Amino acid sequence: MEINSVSDKYLRPLQDLRISIMDKCNFRCSYCMPAEVFGEDYVFMREEELLSFDEIERLVKQFTKLGVKKIRLTGGEPLLRKNVPQLVKRLSSLIGIEDIALTTNGVHLVKQAKALKEAGLIRVNVSLDALDTDIFQKMNGRKVTSSVVLKGIEAARAAGLQVKINMVVRKGVNEGEVVKLAKYCKEQNITLRFIEFMDVGQTNGWDFSQVVTKKELLEKVSAIAPIEAVERDYLGEVASRYRYKGTNTEIGIISSVSDTFCGNCTRARISADGKLFTCLFAEDGYDLRDFIRSGASDDEVEKKITGIWSNRVDKYSEERTEETVKNRKKIEMSYIGG
Repeated sequence: MEINSVSDKYLRPLQDLRISIMDKCNFRCSYCMPAEVFGEDYVFMREEELLSFDEIERLVKQFTKLGVKKIRLTGGEPLLRKNVPQLVKRLSSLIGIEDIALTTNGVHLVKQAKALKEAGLIRVNVSLDALDTDIFQKMNGRKVTSSVVLKGIEAARAAGLQVKINMVVRKGVNEGEVVKLAKYCKEQNITLRFIEFMDVGQTNGWDFSQVVTKKELLEKVSAIAPIEAVERDYLGEVASRYRYKGTNTEIGIISSVSDTFCGNCTRARISADGKLFTCLFAEDGYDLRDFIRSGASDDEVEKKITGIWSNRVDKYSEERTEETVKNRKKIEMSYIGG
């Protein structure tokens, strides 16, 4: 397959694609889908509004022609969608795809991890914001306990999937769980990635006073054991990586607030209803679903994606100010796929 690599206005190549396959979620995390906004009467997408598996596969084929090598399936909670292993099998068999992963809250991994691995999934990133039951339930907005997620993690590892745990840290809520979760992951030799509380969307009540910064997180983790920096694996890697000295157990910190990484971002996102977003903090997307449903050819789809990415100038987290936080109308994380 001939690759027609495309770069944006800052010479950042298109290499990574995140695809939201479901806007619904069984959690109501305060930083993503707060229950007071996403209540019982909230109207989610109808099935016909979602990209079909055929449409997802077709789009991914066009993205691979432009240099995309890595796919991550997200949501909402992606495992609420029926037959996800079938989609994984289709995408993992495409020429050019070197890595396929899935981000999940872990609840459905006990039942689905084996089938996902057999279909070709390589990795899962599991969201776990606390080990303490009360704090975890406060974070997830439901009565789900951390033990349920831990069983999902065990099932994923038993199936042969690579596992990373993602922890969003919010000052005054779960920062006391940082060391506990770090100790657990160190004992289990699981990579833990801390995520600074970000101003994604309009509904999570973000302000900087609630951010536990990269520097603060490193100080907390260093109390467990000495750590050392690890070189980045690839262009566009968003986490600053560290490991405990004398081990191969890593931690990572995604610090889009205190230490931005826009400069080498290679990631595009597709929402569950088929809109292409060139930044997590974007205000608007480009409708690919209606474009392909209108009869566009593969060449036309490839040209449209090329035109969008080649004109990309996003670097929001480098330009973030108090005014942009207040006045910029950003897409919700649950819609864009995190």
